[in-house]
Amino acid sequence: MNYQLIIVIALLIVATLVVTARIVRHRTKSLLTTFVGVLVGLVVGALLSLPLASLPSPYSEVMPITVTLIAAIMFGTLFAARGTLFVSFLYQAVTGRGAAAPDAREIVVDTSAIIDGRIAEIAKTGFLFGTLLIPRVVLEELQNIADSSEPLRRGKGRRGLEVLASLEKSSGVAVEIIETPTRAKAVDAKLVQIAKQRGAAIMTTDYNLNRVAEIERVSVLNVNELANGLRPPVLPGEELIVNVVDKGREKSQGVGYLPDGTMIVVERGDKLVGQEVTTTVSRSLQTVAGKMVFVTPKGRSKPKAQSK
Repeated sequence: MNYQLIIVIALLIVATLVVTARIVRHRTKSLLTTFVGVLVGLVVGALLSLPLASLPSPYSEVMPITVTLIAAIMFGTLFAARGTLFVSFLYQAVTGRGAAAPDAREIVVDTSAIIDGRIAEIAKTGFLFGTLLIPRVVLEELQNIADSSEPLRRGKGRRGLEVLASLEKSSGVAVEIIETPTRAKAVDAKLVQIAKQRGAAIMTTDYNLNRVAEIERVSVLNVNELANGLRPPVLPGEELIVNVVDKGREKSQGVGYLPDGTMIVVERGDKLVGQEVTTTVSRSLQTVAGKMVFVTPKGRSKPKAQSK
């Protein structure tokens, strides 16, 4: 049997099977990346089998064919799964740039991050690189929330669907709906498994998912942490005008908020509810939920102007 013909047949069969499988199961938008990975893997497998052709008969006929097919399937599947990384490597080698290609990273997006909505604004700024992966289970969860009988929950679901539609129309980021072929039952566990299998990061605002992903050594992009990091620092001794809106948890404390949502704890502010107070920053505390700034009243307070 013609040895070269066997190699060609193996190339065509395995390439067709792998590419078809990725189209059907993952609906990938990077077919070129996948196909390049398959071809390179198959060529490597064929080259590994060439030395076996010099073996004494009958192995010189059987072994090269067998090894070619096995190696072709192994390397073809491996490079197909990691085709994006391979193309990123070629990009660096050709351009001489140390950084990976902008679209080399994949980010699995959680339901909470979509409903939150800030991801769309981040994408518009151009700071978000890579492909946003929306697992089928997340899309189904959004649809269930949007169909809820509770008005508030239904509103969140519809907002999430609108944000997702906006992301798909955005030219600054690629969005891909993927299947969730995992055995895990919980949604969070499925997202973590997908991220680990694909070497992707997870974008979320969910505290529990954030912690589970960190335990599983999965990179996490927490929108809340990003927002906290972008807030201007408040230094001790700085003066702030705070509208005390409620009493605090501790005795004699009042609570207010900065325009960016930062919580202000006013010492001895329990009797200043409804007033605007000039305060002095004493200290700040960074938590997972956000930043808290502790202040003390300075001078006299003035009643908040009542709207007519």
